[in-house]
Amino acid sequence: MKKRIPTQLIVGLGILLVVGGIIGGESLLVKWYPQHQAEVVKETLALKPFNNDGLGVEMQVAAGIDEKVEPFTGGVRIFSPRFWSTGPSITITSQPNPDGSAEFTPQQTAIWETDGVQHNLQRYQFEETRINGRDAVLIWQSLHRTMQLTARVISPDRIIEVQCTPGSAEEVLYMQACDESVRTIKVAGPPSPEPATPGLDEAKPGRPSAQR
Repeated sequence: MKKRIPTQLIVGLGILLVVGGIIGGESLLVKWYPQHQAEVVKETLALKPFNNDGLGVEMQVAAGIDEKVEPFTGGVRIFSPRFWSTGPSITITSQPNPDGSAEFTPQQTAIWETDGVQHNLQRYQFEETRINGRDAVLIWQSLHRTMQLTARVISPDRIIEVQCTPGSAEEVLYMQACDESVRTIKVAGPPSPEPATPGLDEAKPGRPSAQR
């Protein structure tokens, strides 16, 4: 008679195979996942050139946002569509600057700076800066549970407003994509004079704001 393999041995071997597979899978995941995440971040934040002569604006837009372009009267929307949720987007509008000023007035900046307190706006933050030689303001706030970064840039000819939001995508990553994109804005027209207020630093692309 042939000897039968003990049931206990079969069960033991099965357990060893399962445990070994789990350990091997976890080891592979631990090694692979960080590298995969780094590649996702790199691809998402890679900047792509965007230019619109009609709006008088040129900028670099993060690849994770720049998938489709949808023009409308007075502006353009750049976005990455999602099937079941709202994707990240950048909306750019341009309007004439009637008084030809190269800087926002102190009254305007004071209103924007205090809006968060005055209207009890969530996660509100204001920054006055310069972007590529132009006077600019950056405003972060939470709207309908979604963060939004608004950039306003003024030149003697026009005022550019850019609104960027991650939508339902990963907030930390796509707010960084928004930040790095808006800090590249170049507005067409004659150069703006040096700022009247000394010590106003030029904005540096890539400055993180996702955790604001």
